[in-house]
Amino acid sequence: MISSALDTRELLDPIRRIHERVRDAVVAECEKAAVEQLAEVSDDESEGDTIYAVDRVSEELLVELFEHEVASLAPLVLVAEGIEGGELVLPRGTAERDAVWRVVVDPIDGTRGLMYQKRSAWVLTGVAENRGAQTNLQEIELAVQTEIPLVKQHLCDTLWAVRGDGAHAERFNRLSNERQALPLRPSRATTIRHGFAMIARFFPGARDELAAIDEEIVQGALGPVEPGKAHCFEDQYLSSGGQLYELMMGHDRFVADLRPLIETVLNRRGLALGICCHPYDMCTELIAREAGVIVTDERGGPLRAPLAVEPDIAWAGYANEAIRREIEPLLRDALKRRGLAVV
Repeated sequence: MISSALDTRELLDPIRRIHERVRDAVVAECEKAAVEQLAEVSDDESEGDTIYAVDRVSEELLVELFEHEVASLAPLVLVAEGIEGGELVLPRGTAERDAVWRVVVDPIDGTRGLMYQKRSAWVLTGVAENRGAQTNLQEIELAVQTEIPLVKQHLCDTLWAVRGDGAHAERFNRLSNERQALPLRPSRATTIRHGFAMIARFFPGARDELAAIDEEIVQGALGPVEPGKAHCFEDQYLSSGGQLYELMMGHDRFVADLRPLIETVLNRRGLALGICCHPYDMCTELIAREAGVIVTDERGGPLRAPLAVEPDIAWAGYANEAIRREIEPLLRDALKRRGLAVV
């Protein structure tokens, strides 16, 4: 099996080209298609998330591009929702044990916001040396995320990192084709006060419990709200890659997605756990870590989910160590008090 840091860097340009092809194809489809068409649910449900018509635009390109651009350099296991069984070995006919890389991709992270033209989505890719089914997020050596902008938006960003080499970003002008280096500056604030901080509660089911945890953390950190004042703010960006981007850009100070931990609450109510964050949603967290953002699992340790489409992930992101010290103990206490802490 071949693997080196140099080999990993050689995949950066091909993957960036793939991302740009997918971005351009999806934007073009959004320009010509009605919202109702893009928001149709496909009859073919994947192993992971629900598939909408707009997802198919990117997935039709995905296998072809990775087979041509990347698998020609070294065989790989491509892991993505929309692929039958959740993964495919490229070039076709190659044995999985002979694959050099395990590549996890989310062709459109943030489909729901994009298809209604509310907010940008992202193409996400993480590359790790193939160690079989147990290859996990901490083993990703290269990560790239590329913004799929709204039709009315002419600027869009690409972020990437090779492990140990720091995080990098570029802003692309769709009108002039100009590219400009983009600094990544996570917030240096020492508190969430007057900043954006939130717990994700995108979907019905147990939003009240998640909101209660959010309230408890904010009040524990900042005390009672003063009349006519706002302690902090929230931004329910319906994209895990987008949430990481907001942390890296200094827009958000704390984000947590605890949806898998709420399953016991839902069970008590006779409800099932719905959609959660998956490894492909977090496959670019390497970029955030390289940029200085602290990303943890629900225990406060590194994310170690296997690179597959099925696992559910809970995670927390802190802009810096001071924010982590302010928030993490309160978060863990709130979870423990509800019997949601994981030992």
